[in-house]
Amino acid sequence: MRNPDGEGRPLVGEGLVVGGDRLDGDHRPFVTEGLVVGVGVRATAAETELLELVLRALDGAGLPADAVRALATLTGKGGHPAVRAAAAALGVPVAEYPAGALAAVRVPNPSGTVGEAVGTVSVAEAAALAATGGGELLVPKQKTASATAAVARTPHHRNAGERP
Repeated sequence: MRNPDGEGRPLVGEGLVVGGDRLDGDHRPFVTEGLVVGVGVRATAAETELLELVLRALDGAGLPADAVRALATLTGKGGHPAVRAAAAALGVPVAEYPAGALAAVRVPNPSGTVGEAVGTVSVAEAAALAATGGGELLVPKQKTASATAAVARTPHHRNAGERP
């Protein structure tokens, strides 16, 4: 959903770090309509690696890249060059969630290894679902050597041609 101020900026939910600004409050859904791509990256992720993974995940599910409203990730990962490059290429903001908020989200593919490393058993799937406010996971986590992506849609989003 775009901001009605005419500048095309996305509306921002509370309790998120977006573009470096901390917003106080709880961790409400960030996106109210559309798709969110949850992402995770290792420090070694190449700048193009994440974008290629995201585009492959969307294409494989028949989802249009222009329906993506945000990337969502673990607090501190939004500044990673691969995350910034993917967000810029898609023209969307990045929402960051603390590990505790992501740990509270039930996901189909938890990882004990990720849990030990960052304090939550899921980054990509949990961030996508958190940002959509309990939306539907359309693409479970997909991985490369250094990046992970998952796609969720908000509860009210419909693809073009989909019946109500």
